[in-house]
Amino acid sequence: MADPITSDKVPVTVLTGYLGAGKTTLLNRILSEPHGRKYAVIINEFGEIGIDSDLVVGADEEIFEMNNGCICCTVRGDLIRIIGGLMRRKGKFDAIIVETTGLADPAPVAQTFFVDQEIGRKAKLDAVVTVADAKWLRDRLRDAPEAKNQIAFADVILLNKTDLVGDADLREIEARIRAINPYATLHLTQRCAVPLAEVLHRNAFDLDRILEVEPQFLEAGDSHDHHHHRDHADGHNHSHRGLRHYHDEDMQSLSLRTDRALDPEKFFPWIQNLVAQEGQNILRTKGILAFKDDPRRFAFQGVHMMLDGDHQRDWRESEKRESRIIFIGRALPESMIRKGFEECAA
Repeated sequence: MADPITSDKVPVTVLTGYLGAGKTTLLNRILSEPHGRKYAVIINEFGEIGIDSDLVVGADEEIFEMNNGCICCTVRGDLIRIIGGLMRRKGKFDAIIVETTGLADPAPVAQTFFVDQEIGRKAKLDAVVTVADAKWLRDRLRDAPEAKNQIAFADVILLNKTDLVGDADLREIEARIRAINPYATLHLTQRCAVPLAEVLHRNAFDLDRILEVEPQFLEAGDSHDHHHHRDHADGHNHSHRGLRHYHDEDMQSLSLRTDRALDPEKFFPWIQNLVAQEGQNILRTKGILAFKDDPRRFAFQGVHMMLDGDHQRDWRESEKRESRIIFIGRALPESMIRKGFEECAA
């Protein structure tokens, strides 16, 4: 589980998005803007010959390529080895960016921080940032499951190239994104022009931190006011309201909440059994839990079948002691999950 805000772990941002969406544009902005930070960059390019490194600016940055295909279980060893090597040069950079191939599911990259204890002690997953192409996203959501996974997995989404579509189409695309992932922060951009503070050092995987900043983080729906940046010549941000609600047949999000204290003796076996059975279909899990006779909040998150969690801090007097969990995945057995969760009450 992510450490408190004082963590000295190196933050890692996973940058993903389908082919041509604008990942390299965003990466070039990160490496060239005068932010005073140094980034180590790991590039995973699909195929034997990596070309992305030729497009990346900033000669003094650390560039690593993994040319043996997508990041997947076999290549995860590469990622662990490279990050391990970087850690021996700690102090030469402030953060790490992993740019995945446009064909990759970001899950195995995120899982690396769960499964490798050595990496987990030294680095922390800061956020999964997905760049989506406003012009082509609807087509990709129909024909490319990876594109849908990248949206579902994201903590931050840049809906890029908004100048190539009309307002009505843009609202529809935004609604489709929301149907897949109601929880990510969404920015509407041209040429990935977004303040870098909205993308980097988000602590999006540090649940305690994100809940301090944005208490409604685990809430979906109308009550959740997301950021909507659209870059116009006048410099104003334009918000879109009244989005149509889409139901995504393939992907869904499920939010659970109870103000009854949970029994840890019931909850942990239940959640472990659930991800053992349904883990392939559960892309992301996040939650804050209130256990009986426990003064501290328990925060946990999961990627597929891997779960990680820890006590964070004491519940405050002003806080409502309640448990909240979100699941994002495919074909989730909603009634079974809700019933099982209710049965975890003390």
